[in-house]
Amino acid sequence: MYLADRTWPELGEHVASESLAVVPLGSTEQHGPHLPLATDHLIAEHLAREATDRADVLCTPTVNVGVSPHHRQFHGTLWVDAPAFRDYMESLARSLSYHGFDRIVFVNAHGGNTVHLREVGRRLRDDDTAYAIEWMWNDSIPELVDDLFAQNGPHGGPKETAMIQHIAPDLVRDDELDAARDGGIADLDEADVIVNGARTFYDSIDNTENGVLGDQTDATAAKGERLFEAAADQLVQLLAWLDEQPRDALMAKPHVDPQPGSRR
Repeated sequence: MYLADRTWPELGEHVASESLAVVPLGSTEQHGPHLPLATDHLIAEHLAREATDRADVLCTPTVNVGVSPHHRQFHGTLWVDAPAFRDYMESLARSLSYHGFDRIVFVNAHGGNTVHLREVGRRLRDDDTAYAIEWMWNDSIPELVDDLFAQNGPHGGPKETAMIQHIAPDLVRDDELDAARDGGIADLDEADVIVNGARTFYDSIDNTENGVLGDQTDATAAKGERLFEAAADQLVQLLAWLDEQPRDALMAKPHVDPQPGSRR
């Protein structure tokens, strides 16, 4: 159920009986010469809409801009500072909790958001407002990703390319796939991003001139469909599991006895 398509009276019955909501989010950032800046939030929204339709769970509008300053040198990349992002996502989650949703899944398709969403989840759980968790599509199906691609690429690579070929094929510049591979870094092991145990880069451009990693020519729409269906199924299963959990089992556990200040 997509929240923004409904009127407020139409949501009444759902709000009265359900406590689970999904928030899709991603980024608006460079994904090389072959993919649109919308790549991450397109993937998140399509997966969230598909899974929530199957599970009859509420889906909010998508948060399209995330924490992406590490792509700032490339034209069009937008970002918000991490503290502002955390505060915004927490406030959005609290608005859902006001309507009775005490469990929330952030369907995330941008790695730069991950640690901040985890912090938001901790804040909401610590004050007993809601149980909010971050879900990343490729982390739910790592074996399939590895089986389909020899060089996955953590950014703008064949897994993201295949997903966009499946869900929004008109936005893929197929004539740029060779250039994406040849102008980027096909094998991350060749990037020398770790020196004596230290991560040496801060921005994407420190590693790759065209902004992408992996072999994009290995992507196909058929592979993207397999990724999409497998990830959507994983998300549906997560929603079913979360919906079944007692609230007390999800929220922060009490301090072990004796309780602080009990003077026992």
